[in-house]
Amino acid sequence: MSTNFYFQSGNTSGTTSEQRLIEDLIVESLKIYGHDLNYMPRTLVNEDKIFDEDTLSKFTQSYPLEMYLENVNGYDGDDLFTKFGIEIRDQATFVVSKRRWEEMVFTSGGDFQLDTRPAEGDLLYFGKTRSIFEIKQVQFADPFYQAGKLYVYKLVCELFEYSTEIIQTGVEGADRVYEEENIDLLVHQILLEDGNVLLLEDGSSLINETYSEDTTTGRTDAGDFQDFNDVEDILDFSEINPFGEIG
Repeated sequence: MSTNFYFQSGNTSGTTSEQRLIEDLIVESLKIYGHDLNYMPRTLVNEDKIFDEDTLSKFTQSYPLEMYLENVNGYDGDDLFTKFGIEIRDQATFVVSKRRWEEMVFTSGGDFQLDTRPAEGDLLYFGKTRSIFEIKQVQFADPFYQAGKLYVYKLVCELFEYSTEIIQTGVEGADRVYEEENIDLLVHQILLEDGNVLLLEDGSSLINETYSEDTTTGRTDAGDFQDFNDVEDILDFSEINPFGEIG
């Protein structure tokens, strides 16, 4: 509606009192029908400006927030069969109050990718399903300006694929992923009381017994290809058939 001076003194998009009422109702609804999640912002350690990525990202902050799960009939997404195995791409959309996010996260003074809104790449820990979701898209204008203001963020998420990121947030369920899935040998170094690494005479470090090579020396696809190659007439990489096609 365009400007109309006969209604609300020309402010046809809604008065401040109306906006506050709508926002209070939304916050109350999210507290009633929502779930308790932990918002874990990504901390960039060594960002690659060319590829816009950071392989050394860490998650050391956690903020409890109530969010509404839009997928009432279960997760969206498809399970795909790829050459690397089965990929489970569960998707979920969480709704969080903009005001609550600013109160709990923005004003905390933490280290964030974006100061104005949740950022793509941040994580959500859903305790009821013991799942970690990665934010793929933030819809910050849906619904579009009710009474002239934005009240919520819609976070479109997918199940998080762990890739040796440091997760030490103090949330037991989320930190367990780092403790169980991490295969970095240096994490298992023996430390002195002052926090320094205990070194041997040759300069190497002692490794705690908690480190297991079983997680790093599992069967690879190369073994499968070797097995196939041992079978006659399946793969042929000779000089006369460099592409391996039979016939």
